[in-house]
Amino acid sequence: MLTAFTAGLLLITISELGDKTFFIAVILAMKHSRKLVFIGVASALAAMTILSVLFGKVVSFLPEIYLKYAEIILFFAFGIKLLYEASKMTASSSETEVIDEAKEAVQKADLQRKSKTPLAILIEAFTLTFVAEWGDRTQIATIALAARYNAVGVAAGAVLGHALCTAIAVIGGKLIAGRISERQLTFAGGCLFLIFGIIAAVEGV
Repeated sequence: MLTAFTAGLLLITISELGDKTFFIAVILAMKHSRKLVFIGVASALAAMTILSVLFGKVVSFLPEIYLKYAEIILFFAFGIKLLYEASKMTASSSETEVIDEAKEAVQKADLQRKSKTPLAILIEAFTLTFVAEWGDRTQIATIALAARYNAVGVAAGAVLGHALCTAIAVIGGKLIAGRISERQLTFAGGCLFLIFGIIAAVEGV
């Protein structure tokens, strides 16, 4: 269980810092109550994590040999993809692109919701985050981890990782947003995925 918890925590924390959902939380926290934004964003990420873990447990009923190869291929594919993306990034272009996407998503939501009651803010934070996270690499990786490791451990680690990233975004996101190097984080995420791929390959032998 400790291995599953650590894997989920590391994977989420490194992958989510500087991600689109991170900047959505930063932008919303600059406009609304930090507490409401944190609750909405963290709840959406927790719900997504639980759904991913449940799906991972369903997938775990497939023949083990297929799961082993699928996990290895998945982690190596994500790792190589992230390293390639990092090699193509400049110091600032990648970060600007992610921030612009987050701003656009928030602006569209603001146009659709004229009411800014606490409930409306919670719904906006939850919905924006849930949609942005759907189909993200961390969701797929969570499914893969849950299919292979202890589901409770993966869920606990991933939820904690999401909560930590959300807290950083909401509390100090404005101060550190300009100092986050998306290129370095993408490179670190790629290395982490490759490490998980190597571990999966070794365990599968």
